[in-house]
Order: sequence, then C-alpha cells, then structure tokens
Amino acid sequence: MFGRKKEAPTAQDIVDQQAAGAPARDSAVGKGVPTPKRSAQEAARKRPLVPEDRKASKAAERAAVQEQRTKMRQALDTGDEKFLPLRDKGPQKRFARDYVDARFSLGEYLMFGALIFVVVSLVVPASSEQMVYVLGGFWVMFLAVFVDVFILSRKLRKRLTEKFGDVERGTVWYGSMRSLQFRRLRLPKPLVKRGEYPA
Repeated sequence: MFGRKKEAPTAQDIVDQQAAGAPARDSAVGKGVPTPKRSAQEAARKRPLVPEDRKASKAAERAAVQEQRTKMRQALDTGDEKFLPLRDKGPQKRFARDYVDARFSLGEYLMFGALIFVVVSLVVPASSEQMVYVLGGFWVMFLAVFVDVFILSRKLRKRLTEKFGDVERGTVWYGSMRSLQFRRLRLPKPLVKRGEYPA
C-alpha cells in the first residue's frame, strides 16, 4: 500500500497563515517604522492641567495682559484698528469718529455748563430771583445741545447710508455720545482737524 496523501489545506489554515504573515508585511509598509505603542502615544499627548511652576506661569500671564493693555493704549492714541477695543473697531465707527471730530458740537461744553451751574447754585440762594435765571439758562443750553445732537444723528445716518449702504446698529449712537465729550478728552483721540470731514 502506498502512503496516505497529504490532505489539502483547509480554508481556516489559509486564513491563519495570512494573519501570521500580516505583521511582517505591515512593518515594511509606509515609512518603515513600527507603529508606536498606545501608551507611548498617550504619554506624548499628555499635558499637565496645572503647570508645574505656577509663579512663572502667573508672571507670564501678567506680562501678556500688560503688553495687551499697552498696545490698546497706544492704539487709542494712534487709531491702530488692530488693537482698538471692540466698541471702537470697524470702518463705520472710524467714519463716525472722524465726522464728529470734524464738526463743532455744543455738547462738548455741556459738562462745563453743568459745572458752572452747580457752583453758582452753591453761591446764589435758591430763593432769590437770580436763581431762576441761572436755572433757565441751564435748561436753554440743555435744549440747544439736544437739538444739536438730533441734527448730528440725522446727518451722520445719512452719510453712513451713502457710503456703506447699511448702517451698523449702534454706530449713530456711538457718534452722538462722542459729540458730548470734550474734544481733547475723546478716546480714541481725534485724527482729523475741524472741517476735515471724511469723504
């Protein structure tokens, strides 16, 4: 009798052989570098939630905040759009500032008028006739400022619409409130002279 022939490999044997040879082939694929272990990858991604040197971290944070404030103060003097506060940013806000700074506004002197009224009211007795004239003069000035701001807001809205098509919310109010500030104390500082209206 002849010896028994070797049995043909089953499907399971073929799958096992392929699985055993796969790592050897995969190691040579790509950059030729074995895949790092998961523990090594996780360790590389780990960052401490609290820095080890807290004093150095706080000092660096304070320095960054101080630098940001310095740049913001410089921007309020130079008008640098990049570092201006959010309330002053944008082309429409810049246009409103230049338009207000180019005109003469009665509101600039409202605070001085109020201060004079307070001083006079301390000197003049409240029951005297002179106090009536002082109070009447203050209300006349207040009414004149109100009319001036109303006219400014209408003109500013018209100019903004002509230039930009649509007026951003709060821009007209922004310009109106700026007109009530004394010119030298305005921030950002005026960059145009009287009469130099923006195009």
